[in-house]
Amino acid sequence: MFRKILIPVDFSTKNLAAVKAVRSMVHGPREQVTLLHVIERINGLSSDEVRPFYRKLERVAAKELGAWSKKFPKGTPVKTEILYGNRAAEIVKYAADRKMDLILLSSHKVDPDNPGSGWGTTSYKVAILSQCPVLLIK
Repeated sequence: MFRKILIPVDFSTKNLAAVKAVRSMVHGPREQVTLLHVIERINGLSSDEVRPFYRKLERVAAKELGAWSKKFPKGTPVKTEILYGNRAAEIVKYAADRKMDLILLSSHKVDPDNPGSGWGTTSYKVAILSQCPVLLIK
């Protein structure tokens, strides 16, 4: 059913639940998993000031994505991508441009005493704006 699966990651331990869920969904070369990491831009700084900083972030992200890609069953095609920009916007755009079948990402648990507190999170924005199905893992 879901052949092209996008997993946005920030490399926190909560993302491991999303990876674990996708591992149970894939069965080999039929499915394509894409691990996506979005590096937020700092507005107001010249590109000369931040270029070395962003290069370092990209190197670290590439290394992490390589390690995370090994968490999937052998034979599962895993692609890794690094983008720059607003996390929610880039995730939604990437999924739409590549006609992803599913976005699976980790989310926070909702506080029953303050249910509206998580409306500004990346996972909530992606779930609302995405054109494809979104599965939030808590």
